[in-house]
Amino acid sequence: MRLFGRFVLAASVALTLATGAASGQDKLRIGTEGAYPPFNYASADGTLGGFDIDLGKALCAEMKVECEFTVQDFDGSIPALQAGKFDAIINITITPERAEKVEFTHKYYQTPPAIAVPKDSTIAGTSPDDLKGKALGVQTATIHQKFAEQKYAGSTVKAYPTGDDARTDMANGRLDAMMDGSIILTEWLKKPDGACCKLLGTLTADPAIHGPGVGIALQKGNKELADKFNAAIDALRASGKYKEINDKYFAFDVYGN
Repeated sequence: MRLFGRFVLAASVALTLATGAASGQDKLRIGTEGAYPPFNYASADGTLGGFDIDLGKALCAEMKVECEFTVQDFDGSIPALQAGKFDAIINITITPERAEKVEFTHKYYQTPPAIAVPKDSTIAGTSPDDLKGKALGVQTATIHQKFAEQKYAGSTVKAYPTGDDARTDMANGRLDAMMDGSIILTEWLKKPDGACCKLLGTLTADPAIHGPGVGIALQKGNKELADKFNAAIDALRASGKYKEINDKYFAFDVYGN
């Protein structure tokens, strides 16, 4: 799943500075995990697709700026952003801890966490007591890892480089359960490789851990670019373009409340 791909959206270089990008910069470099379907994924030829990519293209068009999308492992995304490898990282949950390191846009979607288990599982519920003594898989460096380690201390929490790795281990009988975003798990269960398993239930998000939603992370202090992204998100919501992209992937408004 770590396939490297790029998509460049042509736009007027002359209008680049209107986005708040650094002086002389003729495009924005946007990092994406590329392994988090249906939000972002890389096809066999390396081409990036998914809700994040389509929305990112629309945001770039709205801001009249050229953008380049490149795959970046999730656990290294914030350090890569801080090091200047990217101008932005799309699909990062907004939390106070992360906000100390990066500048965030406001949210562009929000979904609850959930737990999936094998179809023959005897686990009756999603509470910490229900999963006590069970092997619970999560993706490393995510809010799900933090939530599981804090709230499911009685479980054996196993962290994986990608959600795909955790789902594969559960399908192969090496995990009792997995915690991830409800949409990610629901979409996986519809596919052949998710036929092994079922959704046990959704969880009540902890605002202190899960924050207000998922946004775009920028280099710390770049409030001008954050404002430009926020204005573009609002414009896409108002124009119906957001709904058009949303409806391509989801049967409900992924933006949330």
